[in-house]
Amino acid sequence: MYREYAIEEYIVEKEPYYLATGDEVALFEAAYVQKIPVLLKGPTGCGKTRFVEYMAYRLGQPLAVVRDAASSPNGRGVPLVTIACHEDLTASDLVGRYLLEGESTKWIDGPLTRAVKAGAICYLDEIVEARKDTTVLIHPLTDHRRILPVEKRGQVIEAQDGFLLVISYNPGYQSALKDIKQSTRQRFVALEFGYPPRQAEAEIIAHESGVAMDIAVELAKLGEKIRHLKEHGLQEGVSTRLLIYTGKLIREGVSSRRACQAAIVWALTDDAEVQRSVEEVVASIFE
Repeated sequence: MYREYAIEEYIVEKEPYYLATGDEVALFEAAYVQKIPVLLKGPTGCGKTRFVEYMAYRLGQPLAVVRDAASSPNGRGVPLVTIACHEDLTASDLVGRYLLEGESTKWIDGPLTRAVKAGAICYLDEIVEARKDTTVLIHPLTDHRRILPVEKRGQVIEAQDGFLLVISYNPGYQSALKDIKQSTRQRFVALEFGYPPRQAEAEIIAHESGVAMDIAVELAKLGEKIRHLKEHGLQEGVSTRLLIYTGKLIREGVSSRRACQAAIVWALTDDAEVQRSVEEVVASIFE
């Protein structure tokens, strides 16, 4: 079954760059071995998606119990199916649907079904954006049953050995309308992510953007200072992703101040007063 459904485009062929800041790698590996679903929570652009990609590569073959990347027989990752959740996401979008083909109909598996059959890691990004009636269908996959009921076909599909369900969300955007139900939350072990310490973040910025380390350190310092503005009207602190974008602009010859304006100040907020506050922080670092 695995060979039939393991689509090449889902394989993480090249090791993604990821700098661990805690024991998150060991915890994820333990959850994978024990087939425990994983919930990742943390702010925007802190590395949750990159972490899942890195783990998919590290874990190697999906049908082998892998605790060490070196034990992977061919260095290729497990299949990784990523689904960006949104409010219009339906159960059919995940499971599959019948489509017209000539004068007949043909069943097309959805991404969740393909992941279940292939023994892949299925990553539901920003799960709180999906409709509640849609997320309920993942419940049978998150306990000892590990099954996916496909009502339209009258089938029950058992998850292959390598299958693991991973979901993520940003706690900063929680509200009464957008939150994970307790009946869903308590089916996962949770890993909390935050922005890396300054030196670690500087290493990430330097590696991903290609700027010199001294500039990367200044950008990491800038990130720290801007995040302190969350208490002064800034809805969300600057992400590591935006700091990397800034570094990439600088590497292409854009001045530091202009790069910060385009990739940070204007990207973070439309509030003129908050923009001025952020620009003052930028000016204190890049004169």
